[in-house]
Amino acid sequence: MFRGRAKYFREINPDEVFMDSVNPSNLNMSQLEGRMEHPISSRAFYGLSVFFLLVALVFLSKMWILQVVDGSQYGILSENNRFQYIPILAERGFIYSRDGKELAWNEINEEKGLHRVYAEMKGTAHVVGYSKPPMKDSSGIYYREDHEGIDGAEKQFNDILNGKNGLKFVERDAQGRIYSENLIQAPKFGENVKLTIDSDLQGALYLFMEETAEASGFKGGAGLIMDVETGELLAAVSFPEFDSSVLSAGDDADAIREFVNDEGRPFLNRFATGVFSPGSVVKPFMAAAALEEKLINPSDRLDSPAMISIPNPYNPTRPTIFRDWQTHGSVNLHEAIAVSSNIYFYKIGGGYRDLEGLGIARIEKYMELFGFGASTGSGFPESEGNIPTPLWKQGAFEDGIWRVGDTYHTSIGQFGFQTTPLQMVRATASLVNGGFLLRPKVLMDEQIQKEKIDIDEESLTEIQKGMRLAVTGGTAAGLSTPSVNVAAKTGTAQTGVDNKSMNSWIIGFFPYEEPRYAFTIVMDEGPSGTLRGGVYVMRQVLDWMAKNTPQYLGPKEDQLDENFN
Repeated sequence: MFRGRAKYFREINPDEVFMDSVNPSNLNMSQLEGRMEHPISSRAFYGLSVFFLLVALVFLSKMWILQVVDGSQYGILSENNRFQYIPILAERGFIYSRDGKELAWNEINEEKGLHRVYAEMKGTAHVVGYSKPPMKDSSGIYYREDHEGIDGAEKQFNDILNGKNGLKFVERDAQGRIYSENLIQAPKFGENVKLTIDSDLQGALYLFMEETAEASGFKGGAGLIMDVETGELLAAVSFPEFDSSVLSAGDDADAIREFVNDEGRPFLNRFATGVFSPGSVVKPFMAAAALEEKLINPSDRLDSPAMISIPNPYNPTRPTIFRDWQTHGSVNLHEAIAVSSNIYFYKIGGGYRDLEGLGIARIEKYMELFGFGASTGSGFPESEGNIPTPLWKQGAFEDGIWRVGDTYHTSIGQFGFQTTPLQMVRATASLVNGGFLLRPKVLMDEQIQKEKIDIDEESLTEIQKGMRLAVTGGTAAGLSTPSVNVAAKTGTAQTGVDNKSMNSWIIGFFPYEEPRYAFTIVMDEGPSGTLRGGVYVMRQVLDWMAKNTPQYLGPKEDQLDENFN
């Protein structure tokens, strides 16, 4: 069956195998001698050709992308190895006080380059603020090319102060050495800013607050003096404060840590974001509301005993008692403001027997008219404070029922009533400028912004009389000074656990005959019963002004003449 294919399957003799193993012909096997060669098949040849063709196409396409499609881009990158555009930092504008003193400026040294410098002057930190300088990475490339205002005027007027950076073109050799450079765009320096703050008055106010805090145990305080016609802040102090130079440089970790851990909270801007229970300084505004609502006349006399009682509907044998700080007898509106009668304001606020009170709804209405519970628009970060209302109580207390006692306490600036010194000084100014709420401002020549309060100016005049009487024969007698006639209202608000702490307030204006400036001082978290507080600070300020800045105490024409000369 296999006869036809026998010639292809011949058996191999053993001697043939042995003969191959001994290589009798002496062939060089490492050079492939004696091996049979077979031609490459056409299939393998064509496969290999296709492979090499594909490789060639890949290389050609990559060359096309590099040279044609992305050629310009890579050309730029190549050129950038030789050429570089470097920013020329614009010098930041200076900050001046209204009296022309430098509060912030720039200096150049080898270590820091162009850096910000701040006046070594107490009291200016929260108004001036601080900025962060431009920053480089480890290779010397700027990742932040502009100054960044962080707080105060540095932040509020950052766009004005910053200017615009310039640009220069630099060419380097293979070793990176500069051998040519050209100016492309010159830097545009930032504009200078002039603040409304009198630097000397600012420093004096801070010093008196600092001394009073140390002597009486207050943790901090805030003080403001504002022009009642323009809203310009002649002084704006928050005590204690940080060091603008330390924060701007950012390299003194120990000093920064000390600010952070300070119990006095130096980073808190007390005049703008600090909120305090106002106590009796709200009484002039409550009186204005009662006059406006025709609940009383200025000459109406109300009995002001040591205490009054309100029947308890749940237990008639245990009425609720509301006390005054002392017996005042029969007082009219002016006298009630002057002696700070709590009973008088309990009655006009919450009502008593036959006397209809304002009630919490109308109290809220008029407190909002005077700007409490809202931002003043000063440009500083601000807190809004709080006016107690039934809705607020429902969210703040488990027992959200509003009672007449809550209205009583709100009428004298307690029970969750909170305000900022900026709100208070603006409201005080509205009592004497015809009923206008001003936007407090710290930039000179800025446009005046004001809003008319819907309240009769005759009502405001009666309030002014009561505040003047507080100085000539009432709780603010400490401000009776021969240098200027002042009108004022004191306030003490109990705070803390078991009312062991207090805020000491004084608000007012001067001169009484032709008001030019309103003021607000609050010393916070002092021991209850402390006698030296806001009134003492303001008296020191007035005495200092009589010697150093008398132009602010007299008629407005005096200051105009002096500025002109």
